[in-house]
Amino acid sequence: MAKKFTRKGRVSRSAGRFGTRYGRRDRKLIADIEERMRMPHRCSNCARPTVKRVGTGIWKCTKCGHTFAGGT
Repeated sequence: MAKKFTRKGRVSRSAGRFGTRYGRRDRKLIADIEERMRMPHRCSNCARPTVKRVGTGIWKCTKCGHTFAGGT
């Protein structure tokens, strides 16, 4: 089944909110960074890929509840 896309399109991804401003390369870099930031990360406590970003530098595992900061 074909994937449906919104008016913003598949090219702009999350950076579509910037419209035509800032240039294609900068919008693509932002979209890549946000994609990596929002993906599930591996928990250092229970080793499951269930860690989500809570805020700037704050991460929390949804399975075991372990909260840690930055790259610690």
